Formats: sequence, C-alpha cells, structure tokens
Amino acid sequence: MGERPVVTPSAGITPVQQMLASGTGALLTSLFVTPLDVVKIRLQAQQTPFYQGKCFLYCNGLMDHIYVCQYGASCTSWYKTPTHFSGTLDAFVKITRNEGVRSLWSGLPPTLVMAVPATVIYFTCYDQLRDLLRYGMGFQGNYIPLVAGGLARLGAVSVISPLELVRTKMQSQKLTYSELRVCIRSSVAQDGWLSLWRGWGPTVLRDVPFSALYWFNYELVKAQLCDQYDVSQATFSISFTAGAISGAVAAIMTLPFDVVKTRRQIQLGEMETLGVPVKNPTSTWHIMRGIWAESGYRGLFAGFLPRVIKVAPACAVMISTYEFGKIFFQKMNLDREQQAC
Repeated sequence: MGERPVVTPSAGITPVQQMLASGTGALLTSLFVTPLDVVKIRLQAQQTPFYQGKCFLYCNGLMDHIYVCQYGASCTSWYKTPTHFSGTLDAFVKITRNEGVRSLWSGLPPTLVMAVPATVIYFTCYDQLRDLLRYGMGFQGNYIPLVAGGLARLGAVSVISPLELVRTKMQSQKLTYSELRVCIRSSVAQDGWLSLWRGWGPTVLRDVPFSALYWFNYELVKAQLCDQYDVSQATFSISFTAGAISGAVAAIMTLPFDVVKTRRQIQLGEMETLGVPVKNPTSTWHIMRGIWAESGYRGLFAGFLPRVIKVAPACAVMISTYEFGKIFFQKMNLDREQQAC
C-alpha cells in the first residue's frame, strides 16, 4: 500500500513558488494558533505571576520563542494584568470582551519575523531533499521522508538558532544594532563561535525526531488515504487529515524532549537576561534525569493534552495550506505552458 504512482509533489513548480506556498502556510498557521497561546500564557500568569527578568515560552505551533518580562507584571505591550479566568473558554470570552478581539493576536509580529523564514527554509528543504533522494539518487522506500524530514529540520534549526539568540538579546537588553554587534563580538571572543548556537542541542533533540516522525507518518497516511479514495494527488481534506494525525503522533512520541527543551530554553533565556555567564550549561540528559527523579514519567509527559491540541491542528493547517499552494502553482505553470504552445 502507498506504492501506487502518484503525482510528484513538487513537480512543475520552482523553489521560489515552494517558498511562497510555505510562507503562506506559516502565516495562516500563526494566525490560527496564536490566540491559543495568548490564552495559555494569561492562564499561566494567574498561577505564577511574571517578575522582571523572568522568561516564558511562546509557541505558535511552528516554532518556539522566548519572551522576557521587562517590567514585572506588565511584561510586554501585549501582556496585561488579567481578571480572573476560570478556564480556557472563560479566558477567550473575557479577553475579547474587555480588551477587544485584536488582543488575541497580540505578540504576533515578532513571532512572524522568525516563524515565516524558519518554516520557508524547513518545508522547501524537505521537498528538495526528498525529491533529490527519491528521483535524483534513485533511493526508494518509506524511509525517504524520515531522512529528508530530519535533515531539513536540522538545517532549519541550525540557521535560525543564532538569529533567535540575537532576537532574545535585543529584547532582553534593548540593544541598538550597533550595540548588538559589539555584544555579539564580545560573546564570540569570550566563548567562541559556538556560543551563538547555545541551546541548539536540546532543540535538535526534540525537533529532528519530531520532523522525521511527522514526515514519515504524513507521507504514509496521505498515500493510504489517496489509495482509499482512488485519487492520484492529495486533496485539501486528505492533506489536512494526514497532517493532523501525523502531527499528533509525533507530538506524543517526542513529548519528553519537548519538556526538557522548554525548561532548558527558559533557563538559558533567564541567564542571558540576568547577565549570568553560561559556561557549563546543564546537559539535556541531566535535566531529563532530574525531571524523572522529581516527578517520574508523569513529569516527562507533562503538558500532554495542551501540546497535542496545539500541534495537531497547527500541522494540519500548515501542510494542507502548503500542499494547496503547490497545486495552485502547478496548475498556473501548466496553464502558462499550454498558452505558450
């Protein structure tokens, strides 16, 4: 099953068109998921109020960002001291009623600055690597998406990681570009070039396995659904369903790494904000052992439901929009070729 001839997913479109399709998908996914994360952060604030220098994690379903509290309870322009919320639905209603609908999408611009380029690199690299392995080098088998997905994510994380560190420095220390240049030079001179990739390890340990599992399951489920409905090319609904299923499976299987990565990312952010030198950062495995000793397996799978609820629809929206965009460009290019003839 899954071996029937299918239209090559990226056949007939250029890398630039792939980038446009993935960029559109990243924009729509961010618009869809951002309200969920705004509500999550506001609910968290009721239990552990933010203080000056505290970092918290903001995730739009595509990638994570560290935000730094500059002024205690009034962390950022989009964080406001909330009234009491009794739950997620109550938070949605009260934020909308008291602060306006736009408040649900507050904090979106800085997210898009990082999410769109990262997603464009990631999805375009995946398609190019998959087609290179399958059609350029002649490899066959279901493992191709696994390898291409892992390598694409590794490349995207490696490119974006220094930019994320730079963004966090600018936000936490309010540096101008000239001051930032001096700060980076000083950091490199003191700790070497690898200091720009601080926190890269935990991110890779979560994102690369997630990506490999996601693409492996996505291509498998998509091929099975195409067989079931007797179509040669995945429809929007097939891509959406396959994306949601594969995203949920990958999210569950990599959850322990997500818990460790979240703790590590916040730890690094707060050290950076407070000006504490990070000479010997706690290793991923040490953090994992600590969580296991402290809370057992439940600690490693903390946040299971919220992660699945966020990741599954985010993956579904992203991949279905991306596939729809590629089909749109394929048809547009084909029409141009026919008109030229």
